[in-house]
Amino acid sequence: MAEEVKLAATLARPKMLANANPQLNYVLLEVIPVGEGLPQSAPLNLCLVLDRSGSMAGQKMENLRRAVELVIDQLDPTDILSIVIFDDRAEILVPATSVTDKNTLKAKVKGITDRGGTEMSKGMQLGIQELQKHLTPDRVSRMVLLTDGQTYGDEDECQKLANQLAQLSVPLYAFGLGEDWNEDLLDALANATKSLGGFAEFIERPEQILRHFEFAVRSAKRVVARNAYLTLKLAQGVGPRQVWRVLPLIANLGYQPISDRDVQVPLGDLERDEGQAVLLEFSVTSKPKGVFRIMQAEVTYDLPHENRYGEKVKADIVMEFTDDEKAVQQVNPRVMNLVEKATAFKLQTRALDAAKAGDISTATRLLRQSATRLLNIGETELAKVAEEEAARLEQGQQMTSTGTKRLRYETQRLTRPIPKQ
Repeated sequence: MAEEVKLAATLARPKMLANANPQLNYVLLEVIPVGEGLPQSAPLNLCLVLDRSGSMAGQKMENLRRAVELVIDQLDPTDILSIVIFDDRAEILVPATSVTDKNTLKAKVKGITDRGGTEMSKGMQLGIQELQKHLTPDRVSRMVLLTDGQTYGDEDECQKLANQLAQLSVPLYAFGLGEDWNEDLLDALANATKSLGGFAEFIERPEQILRHFEFAVRSAKRVVARNAYLTLKLAQGVGPRQVWRVLPLIANLGYQPISDRDVQVPLGDLERDEGQAVLLEFSVTSKPKGVFRIMQAEVTYDLPHENRYGEKVKADIVMEFTDDEKAVQQVNPRVMNLVEKATAFKLQTRALDAAKAGDISTATRLLRQSATRLLNIGETELAKVAEEEAARLEQGQQMTSTGTKRLRYETQRLTRPIPKQ
């Protein structure tokens, strides 16, 4: 068994009733690269695709330039950086190059000015072109996209380019600044690379650009294990229901059946000492008293820095079935806290979908349920947002753009918030 990656399994309820009807339970699977044999950081192949349209004037552009300069400070000479800027045209500000002359790179960044409209696909196209120059297994490749507005007439082309990133195994980090960008589009683009770790994020104020960019780059540099897959080998009578990634971001991963009782979940890249945590909701049919192995989890992964591929680590999930009703009420508080957070995310997602479809009563009910879950886990500010948006719907008003975006994106970070500056 490989020692570089630790796989730990924790049941929400370690004991369940014997000889009972089918029951639900949760298991938390934590996949964490650890150990002295792993590098402290990975060499990057990073492309920044930045909106420089007229709406970025003023404080937005000032904060963007400063954030990019500080990203450059985070990079090492072994890293590759490219920068593409776009409005209704696109240009390569920095061709893919080693980060050896930071002052020259910063001087180019200082020259970014605002102008024109917004056609995001042109920037993405040039970004892919630059990334492809250094797509090698030993480098962690990422596209970081920032926009503050609606792209015009090229949404389908943007989606094709996001799908191309997925084919190239490059996650997309898509950041929307302010209120006026299209969250449905950015979500769709990021979701094309979700299994690789891609995500969309809301930056409410210009001064927050820096911490979001720093967090994204720091996470990418911590990647040490690549192309991870989780395979669940289920015992007879055990059925998967939902699979959620709960760290580093909450996301519904789903699963792919690969046999009658085996399912597979793509995990993508794993960060050193952080890794990923996956929450599986499953059902178990009636079993007699005793201790049973209900499933085995297996994670395969690659260590390109050591030219090792297809490494494996396994863990058995064992459960006791008993007729002691008091014993089956005992739960693991940490796992149940993660269940609450994933449920809050799921409820607000369904609420926003219902509101978009015009089903106001369902949207209102789900927002209030989400608010209750958020209060239960101490997220009072976000719970207040959910309550306020529910009240707006009841009064015949539309949900606010900021409230919608906060609910959509802050709930996905309930388990790993971005540190405040």
